[in-house]
Amino acid sequence: MWLKPEEVLLKNALKLWVTQKSSCYFILQRRRGHGEGGGRLTGRLVGALDAVLDSSARVAPFRILLQVPGYQVYSPIACGATLEEINQHWDWLEQNLLHTLSVFDNKEDIASFVKGKALIAEETSSRLAKQEEEPEKFREALVKFEARFNFPEAEKLITYYSCCCWKGRVPRQGWLYLSINHLSFYSFFLGKELKLVVPWVDIQKLEKTSNVFLTATIRITTHRKERDFSMFLNLEEVFMLMEQLADVTLRRLLDNEGFDLDPDLQEPSRITKRDLEARAQNEFFRAFFRLPRQEKLHAVVDCSLWTPFSRCHTFGRLFASDSYICFASKEDGSCNVILPLREVVSIEKMEDTSLLPNPIIVSIRSKMAFQFIGLKNRDDLVQSLLIRLKQVHTDHPVHYDTSQDDDMTSHVFHSTSMCSDHKFGDLEMVSSQNREGSEEEKSPRPPSKALRAVLQRSGSQSLDLRMSREQIKLSLWNDHFVEYGRTVCMFRTEKVRKLVAMGIPESLRGRLWLLFSDAITDLASHPGYYANLVEESMGKCCLVTEEIERDLHRSLPEHPAFQNETGIAALRRVLTAYAHHNPNIGYCQSMNILTSVLLLYAKEEEAFWLLVAVCERMLPDYFNRRIIGAQVDQSVFEELIKEHLPELAEHLKDPSALASISLSWFLTLFLSIMPLESAVNIVDCFFYDGIKTIFQLGLAVLDANAEDLRSSKDDGQALMVISRFLDHIKNEDSPGPPVGSHHACSSNDQGPYPVIDIADLIWDSYEKFGAQSVEQIEHMRCRHRVRVLQGHEDTTKQNVLRIVTPEVSFLLEDLEEIYDLFKREHMMSCYWEQPRPLAPRHDPSRPYAEQYRIDAQQFTHLFQLVSPWTCGVHTKILAERMFRLLDDNMDHLIEFKAFVICLDIMYHGEMNEKIKLLYRLHIPPAFTENDLDSQSPLKNPLLSTSRPLVFGDSADYQKQLKQMIKDLAKEKNKTEAELPQMSQREFIQFCKTLFSMFHEDPEENNLYRAIATVTTLLLQIGEVGQQSSSPGSCSQEGEGELLASVPSPEQDSVFVDSDEGIVSQDSQAFPEEAEGDWTISLEHILASLLTEQSLVNFFEKPLDIKSRLENAKINQYSLKTFEMSSQSQPELRQKSSLLRR
Repeated sequence: MWLKPEEVLLKNALKLWVTQKSSCYFILQRRRGHGEGGGRLTGRLVGALDAVLDSSARVAPFRILLQVPGYQVYSPIACGATLEEINQHWDWLEQNLLHTLSVFDNKEDIASFVKGKALIAEETSSRLAKQEEEPEKFREALVKFEARFNFPEAEKLITYYSCCCWKGRVPRQGWLYLSINHLSFYSFFLGKELKLVVPWVDIQKLEKTSNVFLTATIRITTHRKERDFSMFLNLEEVFMLMEQLADVTLRRLLDNEGFDLDPDLQEPSRITKRDLEARAQNEFFRAFFRLPRQEKLHAVVDCSLWTPFSRCHTFGRLFASDSYICFASKEDGSCNVILPLREVVSIEKMEDTSLLPNPIIVSIRSKMAFQFIGLKNRDDLVQSLLIRLKQVHTDHPVHYDTSQDDDMTSHVFHSTSMCSDHKFGDLEMVSSQNREGSEEEKSPRPPSKALRAVLQRSGSQSLDLRMSREQIKLSLWNDHFVEYGRTVCMFRTEKVRKLVAMGIPESLRGRLWLLFSDAITDLASHPGYYANLVEESMGKCCLVTEEIERDLHRSLPEHPAFQNETGIAALRRVLTAYAHHNPNIGYCQSMNILTSVLLLYAKEEEAFWLLVAVCERMLPDYFNRRIIGAQVDQSVFEELIKEHLPELAEHLKDPSALASISLSWFLTLFLSIMPLESAVNIVDCFFYDGIKTIFQLGLAVLDANAEDLRSSKDDGQALMVISRFLDHIKNEDSPGPPVGSHHACSSNDQGPYPVIDIADLIWDSYEKFGAQSVEQIEHMRCRHRVRVLQGHEDTTKQNVLRIVTPEVSFLLEDLEEIYDLFKREHMMSCYWEQPRPLAPRHDPSRPYAEQYRIDAQQFTHLFQLVSPWTCGVHTKILAERMFRLLDDNMDHLIEFKAFVICLDIMYHGEMNEKIKLLYRLHIPPAFTENDLDSQSPLKNPLLSTSRPLVFGDSADYQKQLKQMIKDLAKEKNKTEAELPQMSQREFIQFCKTLFSMFHEDPEENNLYRAIATVTTLLLQIGEVGQQSSSPGSCSQEGEGELLASVPSPEQDSVFVDSDEGIVSQDSQAFPEEAEGDWTISLEHILASLLTEQSLVNFFEKPLDIKSRLENAKINQYSLKTFEMSSQSQPELRQKSSLLRR
């Protein structure tokens, strides 16, 4: 165990301890009298002393000391009861600390670092041993986490670890906290504090690396920085949890289209460390056995299964889920078994013996039994299995036909629950919304067999030689069924894989696809479901059905089965039924090609359930608008190219250039770019081995053409090389006539090209690239999903900036910062606030500029951070008015473009643009009757009476005012057409905003004097306009009288001297209420402001947004958490008052 370091003198301990190992910083010692073969006197005395001491005083026989070169004082940092235990500590020090210490120049720093690390290692080791059974330690860590980072209560801590964060070549020892939305690191080392907060949604790459100093490091890559974390006691566990948290968070916040997690994980506040570990195990289980996504794993138990073909028990693990019992051998590919509970008849415990410990027998309907032994907690396991077995049989009653059939194919599968063929009758399918002809036109009756069988029965030519090869394959498969089983519950071994790689016989292909994909269970569990779907979707026309109609005749057009209405109608029914079955996917291109091939070898209903298995289990997230799943696997494929074909990857420099070639391999399983009779062999392997087949086939194709690809000059030439190779892959064993591929890029052969046999290519792929396990692929998928989703986010960002840049004057780098702040504001509300109907989750299906939108509360928070118009407490009111102004469609949400354009006016607009924006903020719709700041008039005079206005003599003043009114009257019509005039109440609020904007400005006093002058002038202009609008006062002849009635500055009726008293607010604050027509226009205000140079300077001075952005990045989180905590205080007080009652 690790010890709390205490200083000791080594010279006093030489007689009691013997040095076993040493390095430049550490010494491993053994206590005398322990482990000595001889009988030396010193050893005997020490051994006797240790023997007589009580347990609390005994000394561990092994220890590790820290020695700093040049120091006489040593510190024990670890001890152990056995040599094995102390050696584990020694190995950990060598791997994690020894290389690191050389970076320190100060010896005291070395001692402090190692001592701190030893203490933390002991605490972490203890916590790992007891996990969540010690709530006190976790509670203590939670208190520290909340105090150090000041997150809201909604930011739930998942777990924490001791580690080092590298800053250049210097490690910073501290604590890593993993919470539901953030990765946080805290260090206080050598007098320096370091806080690091990284949102999971900002992480672009998560990987395990190594550097010069350490062999194992976790690297976190964001948009601008890379952070390395190391010295974990259990790095694999930490990395797995990081993967899971990043994956869950990004799916929850960025992948609205494909978010399909467990219900417990959809609510972030319920996520725990155990949930994440269970989710990782659950995903591996579903991927390994290719089971439905809703299948939930309940138990994983080590055991052994009796395998009659090898006459021994095979060690492995048993997986028990909602509807399945599965077994996987420890040796990959040795033996796998899938037992759907609907196939199980009984689960029984056998007598426990020394040869058969804790055995159980699982019997299935095909008169087979599976014996499992070595099961821990057997009684509880059997009880839970029996409960789920009863539930499955209750939900889906099974009726089996046990009659035998002489036909070999039906005999092979007689024990599997197959539904009787459904008679569709005269079901009607409308092929198109604009179909010509009779409205009552009906599609042909669905064939009772696969389309290939229908064509052969209708008179295809005999191919005796190839059929004889088919008979040989059938014989091999029949022998295999006898020994390994003939149902979905068969033993799946390496022998099965070899038979599949040779090519499944045509007559067995459709049924074996059903078994290997377990689509046969779905088929048996849902009798009549497909017929009902066809009936419900019949004749319905929508966008999906139009897309299907366009692609029907593009699906294997060279194959005879789809050159007549029988095949086309069957394809239409299956695709339309699936779109009705799963509207989230609906229909995507490439589904038509896959479904066409399924219909060739399976009945129509069987083809439907095979399509369900492929789209929803075997190729998850492939068939949607953004094809995220296919892009993830494409990214995984690029990594595999770098790993297995490094020379080719180096030549290509950018492996993503292959995406234009290889993406169709994943979307269509090579069906669109290879002769059909060859591609179906790949589909055989795909149904048996899953996506692993496509990865290894792709690598084999590139490997076979590596030399030509390295010599290619551009992507076009590389495409021609690959296309030519794929077009010459043949299947010599195919019993049917050759059917060419229909890919767009055909190659013009310059000469004879060697023919490649598909069986050889498949075998070569297994030999060279078949070592990738399902677990490795799933880990890679998890990592690359982060990259793909972030790639989509980068694309969205670039497109939004491309749209906005021409309309604003911000530098691109500043615009990127503003976008990041806007997006983060949206995300923070998703982190910690309950979902609000006005602020929906990120929706990638919307146009780029509308994917992120914020509501009024988020806008106000962001406005306070970046707006140059700081008005103190008035800023929030101004932000609310700005939001109402920008929300032109009244949906209570604004997008980034509107936000940044208004911000651009505030920073870079001309004076008239800024004044116009301020003007619009104080008239409807921005200014409302319910505005908080408009409910009461100003409690004090707008202008200080201690600063009287000075205009010069009264004659000049009246002359100036008269000329101004004449000039503005010329633009009266234009003004009214653009903006409505402002009432006096609105004008008072306008003035209040201007006054608050000048606060703390260096020219504050001058600005106050200037605005006082302008305000008085505008009030007088308003009064003049009010009088001129009265009956009989609109003529020019009456203008002199009007001006004569204008009071001089010394007689200002609105801002009077204190000696004369303040005019009553009731009578003077809102004179428009009395007379109803006091108004002022934008041109009046603008012209008046232009008369004061200090105001012109204020609105035209250059403003720099960079400092605001830097401050916003630092304070955005703290302001948000402060706002949320202040909002929660009234709730807490209300709850406490209720408790007191």
